[in-house]
Amino acid sequence: MVTPSIKLKSFSLLLLALFTGLVFMYKYKSASNSIFQSHKKPNAENATVDFDSILKRGKLIVLTDYSSTGYFIYKGEPMGFEYELLSDFCKSTGIELELKLAKNLDDVFWQLNNGDVDIVAANLTITKERLTKVNFTKPILYTCQVLVQRKPDNWKKLTQQTLNKKLIRNVYDLVGKEIYVRRESSFYERLQNISEEIGGDINIIAAPGTKETEELISMVAGGVIDFTVADENVAMVNQTYFPNIDTKTELSLPQQIAWAVRKNSEMLLSIINNWIVKAKRKGNFSHTYAKYFQNNRGVKERIDSDYFSQSGNNISEYDELIKKYATKINWDWRMLASLICQESRFNNDALSWAGASGLMQIIPQTAVYFGIDTLNATAEQSINAGTKYLDKINMYWEKHIPEKDERIKFVLASYNVGLGHVIDARNLAIKFEQAGGNWDAVSFYLLSKSKSIYYNDPVVKHGYCRGAEPCTYVKEIINRYEHYKNFIPNTLPEQVVKK
Repeated sequence: MVTPSIKLKSFSLLLLALFTGLVFMYKYKSASNSIFQSHKKPNAENATVDFDSILKRGKLIVLTDYSSTGYFIYKGEPMGFEYELLSDFCKSTGIELELKLAKNLDDVFWQLNNGDVDIVAANLTITKERLTKVNFTKPILYTCQVLVQRKPDNWKKLTQQTLNKKLIRNVYDLVGKEIYVRRESSFYERLQNISEEIGGDINIIAAPGTKETEELISMVAGGVIDFTVADENVAMVNQTYFPNIDTKTELSLPQQIAWAVRKNSEMLLSIINNWIVKAKRKGNFSHTYAKYFQNNRGVKERIDSDYFSQSGNNISEYDELIKKYATKINWDWRMLASLICQESRFNNDALSWAGASGLMQIIPQTAVYFGIDTLNATAEQSINAGTKYLDKINMYWEKHIPEKDERIKFVLASYNVGLGHVIDARNLAIKFEQAGGNWDAVSFYLLSKSKSIYYNDPVVKHGYCRGAEPCTYVKEIINRYEHYKNFIPNTLPEQVVKK
């Protein structure tokens, strides 16, 4: 049963689809019988970056699309089928993952071959034409292409037999129909093949590369366009959003979905393929697939949540407070939200084994300094005290680390482990490397403070430190912040930098 809030969200999505779709139709409908070409970029440079270079860089750069199954933010955390698989792969190789969102899906292979990214992971179908441009990994999964069409308004009152008569169930009935798909998608190629096979013209309308498949599905649901094509797994998830669409008409045999790499990235391809084989043996793929494509309850929970990035720009229920106090300390509110997520997962009742409590996990000594009762503090009191403490730490570090993006790492580490331990690590970095302003160097010595040769050094004033925790803390907050930037706009006005 669909709850009223789900219905409201679906209705809102339909209104959005109608509005954006009308703009889309205004721009493109007049030329509905022609093929729309996306802006052509110059030929890619065929970059020669392979796994050895990626390993040296320490980061795998992946281009993916924003979808309700592949990559999104939910309750403050990055999630998605592609995201989880890519994260697992990077953990197995010891490299970091950087995800970029594809702004134009018609340009993804250009960006890959030009060296802007190392992998394209966007529910891509392997086709002969695409294999002339890139190499594909072993299949991630298999799915078929389906027609997405709108049910009649009175569909709930119809029997399945009557409904089938009102819908397209035979590919021959596609002749003369306008079907919107992206020019560079595998759907476009499949529709051309069907048109040849049935000996009749299908009116294939080339949608811009900026139109995600799910956006085209929402336009069908909203009555803006009548037909599009999607992979069955994606289409069926979207039926949860839009119960008035039908996805039962198959247009292809099962097809292979995989990641794309450059032709000359042979080492990277081999390493990914070996990992895929092992991950499938362990059941990682089937478990993750079920989580995002077969768990209807999970899908409905996300739809019903105000903290699902596809439903809006909210990260948590405390966003307005976070924005208010982020402005006071000249922080991007999304960075402060990432810190709070790390500390308490946005639970103001959280209490740690060390007695830290609230959204920002204020320890008793800090709470006394700022005049709050940790056990009874409101969410606003917790954020107020936490940001004042961050500002206090920042006032120390801005004397030593002038570059703000670098300095914030020192501030985060100090918030986690204490200012003294980070000062010690910086003093060690200055002593041995003369690199006290560089977080990478300082974090190495923060990690090293668990060894007696370092915590007994004369420049160290605060003794032993289990440095892995603050170093991981900083990395995870920064990484989550980068995910937030992919989805959540910084709605605050440009802030004045403190003097």
